[in-house]
Amino acid sequence: MPEINRRKFLIASAGAGAAGLLSTPVAVNWPELLRAAQDRPLADGAGVLVLVTLYGGNDGISTLIPYGDNAYHDARPELAYAPNEVLQLDSQLGLNPALKGLAQLWTQRQLAIVRGVGYPQPDHSHFRSMDIWQTASPAEPVSTGWIGRWLDATGDDPLRAVNIGPVLPPLAVGEKYTAAALSTTRVPPKQADRFDTIMTALGADDPSDTPAMAAVCKAYRAARTANKTFESVKPASGEHNSLAAQLATVAAAVRAGVPTRVYTVQLGGFDTHANERATQQRQLQTLDEAVTPFLRDMAGDRHGKNVVLMAYSEFGRRVAANASQGTDHGTAGPVFIAGAPVKGGFYGEEPSLSNLDRGDLKYSTDFRDVYHELLSRTVGTDPTPSVGTGRKSLGFV
Repeated sequence: MPEINRRKFLIASAGAGAAGLLSTPVAVNWPELLRAAQDRPLADGAGVLVLVTLYGGNDGISTLIPYGDNAYHDARPELAYAPNEVLQLDSQLGLNPALKGLAQLWTQRQLAIVRGVGYPQPDHSHFRSMDIWQTASPAEPVSTGWIGRWLDATGDDPLRAVNIGPVLPPLAVGEKYTAAALSTTRVPPKQADRFDTIMTALGADDPSDTPAMAAVCKAYRAARTANKTFESVKPASGEHNSLAAQLATVAAAVRAGVPTRVYTVQLGGFDTHANERATQQRQLQTLDEAVTPFLRDMAGDRHGKNVVLMAYSEFGRRVAANASQGTDHGTAGPVFIAGAPVKGGFYGEEPSLSNLDRGDLKYSTDFRDVYHELLSRTVGTDPTPSVGTGRKSLGFV
């Protein structure tokens, strides 16, 4: 790239605000990540957190089923699961029949179920409730996510957090830094080589650069570092389960020793207002068939044995079924934590099905306490910038 073009481009970028550019997501794509794994590999014993967002408001009552409670059967006379249909965990609670793999993890004491997770003054809007979960700010809207604030507090490595997919969730956006967004679209070799040449030129220091231009150069160097990292990782081919494909990508990166500490993946389709049974079972089976092979694979890997996965949704559903054999937007629900480092079992109190808040469950565990433990025990960081003061861990890791 001719020098005059480089300077004009950097000046334009600096004029747009170097700090703003530094907070733009770093796009990473497939001929990339191994170089970082070779130059600064994931340290032995370093925890890796995988966040699975279930969009739509998963019905927690039909996921962790209180089959031994008469109030459950009374509230959902046609929608309720019979005791012999449930994967029983104890005399009161069992898993949805679609979650056979997670039931095995429970038997192996590698699945923790945090019950009644929610927040004060719950919101029934998908958008606002998911915003609350992802920003960890129930009281007022904020512009940064809980992982984004961790990124802001801990440095400028562009690969500390990676979202599988081109669109970053709000949880991954900080004021200064964001997670990298991994596109799984293959780039033709000629385009990749041309892009690398351009990024090399843009990221080269020059003594005549202004401070703002130097900041822009730093951003392009960071982007090039990210773009060079996934070189040996191959996306899963022929995978029809979208979540399984995302987790296969995560598994490949973890096995390669990529220095990423947080990965984010997602699965939608949980807004079950009508004919819930078939729809939710299908989605839960998709979850189960993605998560359990992934964790089985990770348990035998040098780096993967330190992986902890959390699956959550923005809210649960109302206790009573509606007239369409579905459920409407509710409040609290279970959060699943799984992996080899996890101390399996129940955490938090099971919400009452009869002592309700206008038809909704009363939450018993603040979701920020779950985040507190994952940040302190798995990521190995001070959780305060992300979740504030006064929070506590629950003991599942």
